[in-house]
Amino acid sequence: MLFSTKVISASGNLMLNICDPELVGKTVNDGNTKIKINSNYYSERDVDEHEAKNLLTKCNSINMVGEKTISLAISLGIGSEKSIRRIDRVPFLIVFKM
Repeated sequence: MLFSTKVISASGNLMLNICDPELVGKTVNDGNTKIKINSNYYSERDVDEHEAKNLLTKCNSINMVGEKTISLAISLGIGSEKSIRRIDRVPFLIVFKM
């Protein structure tokens, strides 16, 4: 299983943008919110599950999109089901680690 990722390093913090690769390039809309899952934001590099787990664990801030991506994060104890927002049935989750 692959995940599309982009890691940004700033001021000693690592921010991870990660999503299910089949969502890259799609636009979701629920009437109030419209979001394009942009390749420039999410798709610098595709990684396997092992590398995705490593990135999810070490990054301070994580922006996630997609069922597989968020399920993997939740299985690692990162984020919670109650914090997931769905737009056009696509799950989104943002996590900041303190």
